Amino acid sequence: GLLDLRRIAHLAIDNCQITGSGKNGLALEHAAGRVERSEISGAADAGIYSVEAGGLSITGNTVSDCANGGILVHRWQMAEDGTMITGNRVQGIQARSGGTGQNGNGINAFRAGNVVVSGNIVSDCAFSAIRANSASNLQISGNTCSRSGETAVYSEFSFEGAIISNNIVDGAANGISIVNFNEGGRMGVCSGNIVRNLSTSGPYPADSPGFGVGIGVEADTTVSNNVIENAPLYGMQIGWGPYLRNVVATGNIIRKAGTGIVVSVVEGAGTAVISDNVIDGALSGAVVGQRWAEPATGDLASSNGSGYAHLTVERNHVS
Repeated sequence: GLLDLRRIAHLAIDNCQITGSGKNGLALEHAAGRVERSEISGAADAGIYSVEAGGLSITGNTVSDCANGGILVHRWQMAEDGTMITGNRVQGIQARSGGTGQNGNGINAFRAGNVVVSGNIVSDCAFSAIRANSASNLQISGNTCSRSGETAVYSEFSFEGAIISNNIVDGAANGISIVNFNEGGRMGVCSGNIVRNLSTSGPYPADSPGFGVGIGVEADTTVSNNVIENAPLYGMQIGWGPYLRNVVATGNIIRKAGTGIVVSVVEGAGTAVISDNVIDGALSGAVVGQRWAEPATGDLASSNGSGYAHLTVERNHVS
């Protein structure tokens, strides 16, 4: 990094400008303290790269036009980190080194537990506005995420505990994903978000089922009081094959979707309750059971009983 600081017990970087770097703009290792009110731009890798932090605050900065990442909070092994990333502006993050999500993220937590990401404005990132990989006890709240190339807000792989609430997602390939139960990813709350204007095209050829999903969840998760509009594939995807357990989807509004809600009916899929949602203008059905990416039922919202013991579908209003 242009600034490379290691084993700092009390770091204070305030009102600095860090421009252009052959790798990271600001590189930190084992740092505690604060990085605030600074402008970081034009890094050939990430704007801010922190590894093994202990009580770090990254607040009120502008990070822009970096080649591979905006603000990265990583650890060598999964552990509590406690970094707070609040009130920053992150924009124009590319993925010049390629990949399918390692690069191109505005804010990224990797193996870092107890991280708070709130009140940031993140736009024009090649992949995710906010991506957390193997990051437990995560809070992502009150952020505005615009024009993300892939999934706007992502909690993936072996995490336990993610609250994703009160964010605005406008423009992305997928909106919000809380997934990878196959890797142990579980326990989430997804509430009060607005997700709209999604696309079926992303930065690489999509895996099945494709891009264009508003909110996707898999295990031990509630999805409530969200508003989803213009999701060309699915408004909501609940489970993937047998990777479904204890999901409640209630009180959501889904407008203009390919299919309103798809839910897994593969053998081994666990409990899902889909109730009291408003689904308006779903072209291929309001609530449809799927085997992997293929529809396997009619519209469950218009029938009495789902026909599946693990599945409750009731009191949804379809228009």
